[in-house]
Amino acid sequence: EYQDPEQLLRAADLAMYRAKAEGRGRFRFFEPELDRQVQERRDLEVALRVAVEQDAIDVHYQPSVDAQTGRIIGFEALARWHDPQRGFIPLAEEVGLIDRIGQSVLRRACAEAMRWPEPISVAVNLSAAQFLSGNLIPAVKGALAASGLAPNRLELEITESIFLQGSESNLALLCKL
Repeated sequence: EYQDPEQLLRAADLAMYRAKAEGRGRFRFFEPELDRQVQERRDLEVALRVAVEQDAIDVHYQPSVDAQTGRIIGFEALARWHDPQRGFIPLAEEVGLIDRIGQSVLRRACAEAMRWPEPISVAVNLSAAQFLSGNLIPAVKGALAASGLAPNRLELEITESIFLQGSESNLALLCKL
């Protein structure tokens, strides 16, 4: 099917990258499905880049409730993209868009929380990639300053993976926050 040398090399590369992704000592034969998957991923990346450019990532809020009183004590900001096929956070991290998305969610969540009665807080999830970007502290300070939200009403949620990647520098960053 692939007669052109460039097509043959591309097919071989696709098979090689798939084998590498599956672990050491593996091999893969090229299958048309590999080409379809690569094209699908490329299309998704382009659509995500357009969504970020057009500020089409929505922020939804999930309530946090005090188990003893049943009262809402805060909301967690959740990024949502209305792509009907799949999630986007892992791809956003992989292609370097997560910092930009994270900053947008942070700004929007702080602005929204200003409309809520005190002491209701907002929680924003942080990606490990945001810690590595060097933009996290300015982004947090900027979002708080722009919105006027009191810092004690903002929770930054992190995952344990943050401590596994450059733990000393991440710990220093957490102390600054």
